Amino acid sequence: MRQGDPGRECFVIEEGKARASVRGKKSRLMGPGECFGEMALLHAAPRSATVRAETDMRLVVLGSREFSTLLEEVPGVALKVLAAVADRLRETEGKQPHH
Repeated sequence: MRQGDPGRECFVIEEGKARASVRGKKSRLMGPGECFGEMALLHAAPRSATVRAETDMRLVVLGSREFSTLLEEVPGVALKVLAAVADRLRETEGKQPHH
């Protein structure tokens, strides 16, 4: 997926690895159990990062409706998604130059 594109689904990595980058920088490696693309669904905004496969991958793809239903019906998943988003935000903020 590419940063700035519309987001209509999110992905959970079952197998393989992917690398996420923001504006071509701040690369982050992701593996099984991690998800990406959820921020665009949570906020109905364009993709905030580019994600490229580093290896062959098997993914679970959740459309907007499935994602919303999952968050409503399984609160534990909602908490994990929010924690992952918060971790990424902190990681990104930590790499920003302070003015």
